[in-house]
Amino acid sequence: MKSVILIPARYASTRYPGKPLALLKGAGGEAKSLIQRSWDCACSVAGADAVYVVTDDDRIRAAAEGFGAKVLMTSSSCRNGTERCAEAVALLPETPEIVVNLQGDAPLTPPWFVEALIESMAADPGTDCATPVLRSNGAHLARLKADRKADRVGGTTAVFGRDNAALYFSKEVLPFTPGDYRAEAETPVFHHVGVYAYTPQALAAYAALAPGQAEELEGLEQLRFLENGMRVRCVEVEARGRDFWELNNPSDIDTIEGIMSREGIA
Repeated sequence: MKSVILIPARYASTRYPGKPLALLKGAGGEAKSLIQRSWDCACSVAGADAVYVVTDDDRIRAAAEGFGAKVLMTSSSCRNGTERCAEAVALLPETPEIVVNLQGDAPLTPPWFVEALIESMAADPGTDCATPVLRSNGAHLARLKADRKADRVGGTTAVFGRDNAALYFSKEVLPFTPGDYRAEAETPVFHHVGVYAYTPQALAAYAALAPGQAEELEGLEQLRFLENGMRVRCVEVEARGRDFWELNNPSDIDTIEGIMSREGIA
């Protein structure tokens, strides 16, 4: 296998227990679980040789197998999705060249976001990790700011250098932007899309490292790479007219269902 997509999913989320099994209604009214919609997204990615749901919970395993997914069972000691992916690599029938972590809380992730990561990693085998970033327009930035104003943990923002190497990721809205923007206007804020591509070697190195202060304070697993001097490449992707949002809180269900209804996503 050259590339494999792993969808780490855990039931015991602190902010939203049982989140992978939360139901989302599409444009036609059909309700599918969050984990199934993430699986559907992964299966639509060109260039992926295999897709697996990776979990430690029998409820998620049963639900995933019910809609035809392949499942890898990992230990409950994994502290985040990256650690779960690192453990799952050893369970694969063969070691891939590229491992994609498609976290199960972003059902609106377009397949071309993931394809861009695979292409980026294939073009530069020396990259440890790559992740997509999406430039926010005014409407998207307003949603990010509204979450912070309401003290909700919402989307993550990314700051990166001219060489596209990540400088920092935060649950705060970075960089600081005074004033408001028109709904369709471009802003300097980039929303970090919760998808990663790694080499198996980078995953193994990550799993051997202890979490750092920034990772623990922000609750962002990718900061472990930066705190240990490993390079994370930010790959800018285009929305192509699609709206993007993640399921971080129960209140996000209405937002995501509204987007699926407007965009005709069944």
